[in-house]
Amino acid sequence: MKRTSQGLDTQWHAALGRLTGGISPAALATAYVDWWLHLIGSPEKQSELMQRALTDATSQTQRDDPRFQDPAWAAYPYNVMAQSFLAMQDWWQAATTDLPGVDPKHARTVNFAARQWLDMVSPANFAVTNPVVQNRTASEGGQNLMRGAHYWLEDFNRLLTKQPRRSEQFTIGKELATTPGDVVMRNRLVEMIRYHPTTEKIHPEPILIVPAWIMKYYILDLTAERSLVAYLRDQGFEVFVLSWKNPDAGDADLAMQDYIDLGVRAAIAKIQDMGHARLHATGYCLGGTLLAIVAAALARDGDDCLASISLLAAQVDFSEPGELGLFINESQVAFLEDIMATHGYLRSDQMAGAFQLLRSNDLIWSRVIRHYLLGERTPDNPLLAWNADATRMPARMHSEYLRSLFLKNDLAKGRFKVDGSAVALSDIRSDIYCVATETDHVSPWTSVYRISLLTDTDVTFVLTNGGHNGGILSEPRHKGRHYRCGHKDEGDAHTTAPAWLDSHDPHSGSWWQHWSKWLKNNSGRPQDVRPSLVKPLDAAPGRYVLE
Repeated sequence: MKRTSQGLDTQWHAALGRLTGGISPAALATAYVDWWLHLIGSPEKQSELMQRALTDATSQTQRDDPRFQDPAWAAYPYNVMAQSFLAMQDWWQAATTDLPGVDPKHARTVNFAARQWLDMVSPANFAVTNPVVQNRTASEGGQNLMRGAHYWLEDFNRLLTKQPRRSEQFTIGKELATTPGDVVMRNRLVEMIRYHPTTEKIHPEPILIVPAWIMKYYILDLTAERSLVAYLRDQGFEVFVLSWKNPDAGDADLAMQDYIDLGVRAAIAKIQDMGHARLHATGYCLGGTLLAIVAAALARDGDDCLASISLLAAQVDFSEPGELGLFINESQVAFLEDIMATHGYLRSDQMAGAFQLLRSNDLIWSRVIRHYLLGERTPDNPLLAWNADATRMPARMHSEYLRSLFLKNDLAKGRFKVDGSAVALSDIRSDIYCVATETDHVSPWTSVYRISLLTDTDVTFVLTNGGHNGGILSEPRHKGRHYRCGHKDEGDAHTTAPAWLDSHDPHSGSWWQHWSKWLKNNSGRPQDVRPSLVKPLDAAPGRYVLE
């Protein structure tokens, strides 16, 4: 039966989703039942766990955990609390792994849920059991807790009003997204911004950047010092960037085909109308997935307008999506579809909750300690300001994306349809430059690496340190940056991800410089800058980014 916003089941699931952060209770329950039934039917595993509990209870081995690294944790009774917690953590790790018969995904789900629960009850999270907080409280006479209570009330009120904390120091168009440019195209889904070249000569092939539709584009034009857009412009490239509209209830019926047609295809057509026969196409995160789909469709149809393809932290194979995949199954998708039916879109906070759980210690509990117990507000910075500027996703598109890519893995299997016909990544003949990041919790690098297996063209694969955003924002002069790079020619034998890692040593510096050289090698002879004949619609950063 088709779910509607008036259906009782839909309304009930939507209300329940507000309490669970959009996570399906049925999906969790199914995983727990599977694990529990196999555990009670495994006396040998039970004996092992009992023995482990007795051993861990008497063990005082020091373990490395960043939550307990302060010297104050070495004093009694805090050292006992920390060691007891770590022993319990080890026990649950053993209990939820290596249990024969359990569905592997269910086992990972139970393991993940157990870690979330343990992270929540860590003694570091409570003032009475955290010696660092107690020392701070004594030295400040409790003022830290007073400030923390004030911060908690601020955040609680924002939660009730669904208004995220906004930066007062960093605003779009002033401190953020400041590279000069013009909006040269606008439709109901995207604006396209053109950035003015700063060199006397430019390469004939411009660069089109397709960001993910779940983020504001200016992550790639963050500040004057951390702007990939400005860097490419200064390397002699004309740069175009898509800025996605933040969808509302009226956009509920936008489909993946609309994102292809109104987004990437419309942008390519406009760039060609401006006199460029070919272009370099770049996609970031889900924007890279979308670009790969369009590239496969262009190749299927015999269109060679893409001089090269660059994919940044973008997956094309979702068979191993990492822990984010634990949130995606039939039960979870159906639950989300009911939630989206009441609004016509998925709210940004419902989506952000899943990403925060992937790094709960860093993104949730460390902030609880710092903000509410130590009374320290995280200073404003550009990346935090961008992260708080979240976007929504239209119901139909998000459902199609989850079902076609995450659940069915249609793109990797050659079943994803564009214009009613399937596309295949193996049809792509443009050279590919693929970047992955070492600690990416959204697009694990081993999953991103599978582009080398699924395509029959030259692939340059780069692995840089950092996470999903920080690794991509790896501007020159950024301290502590390194990257590995390798090249696979068409026809070369496939190398597994672990073997690739072992055979490629890291290089110091930014991958931006390596990429720039690669782009130039795939470009034509530099030409004189030509005046643009397109009348700007607005100045950058445009209108959609402000929604």
